[in-house]
Amino acid sequence: MQQILPGEVAWYVTGRFYAAAEGGALLDAGYFLHLQGVEGDLFSGAPGEGTAYLTFLADPFTATNVVNGDITLGMDAVGDFAVYLNRAPRATFTDPASFGAGEEVARFRRVAVVTGATVGAGAKAAPLFALNVFSASLVSCREFELGGRRYDFGRLMPNGITQWGTAATTAIVGELPGYTSVIPFVGSAIAIGGEGRPA
Repeated sequence: MQQILPGEVAWYVTGRFYAAAEGGALLDAGYFLHLQGVEGDLFSGAPGEGTAYLTFLADPFTATNVVNGDITLGMDAVGDFAVYLNRAPRATFTDPASFGAGEEVARFRRVAVVTGATVGAGAKAAPLFALNVFSASLVSCREFELGGRRYDFGRLMPNGITQWGTAATTAIVGELPGYTSVIPFVGSAIAIGGEGRPA
């Protein structure tokens, strides 16, 4: 298993942002479509959240909105998200906590406030485009086995990642009790370069 080269694609993920009705806390959850360096299948069947061996779940966080004409900027607070190995996949978007039901194999921390931009959310009735970008450091990890081989995020991407996300412009409203909206997204990450962290 070799370290992912700096600037090389590290992963592709897809998931959903959840906005809680009580208190307004946010979180995101989802699963890995691709993890560079991992050989074999990432799914136990047809690709989807219910068959994904590797999932992620963020700790709840808060955000502040700034409006500039037709652009709404969401300033998300620094926080953690963890990656989980699910030996018996069963995650479902109707239960965000299910994405954290496996074994935690890595934890990342966003290194600064995350700025997301939604274009057309100011004067216009419907958003046209939504995106965000953030960097995250690897703060803990443990070796894990998948498909008969052993992997370690600390060797794959010791300095963390930078991820670009694109979100749907139409929220899924009313699907999940306790949440005001649920927004699908896809994320593409590259590995951050450097000397790596001490073992």
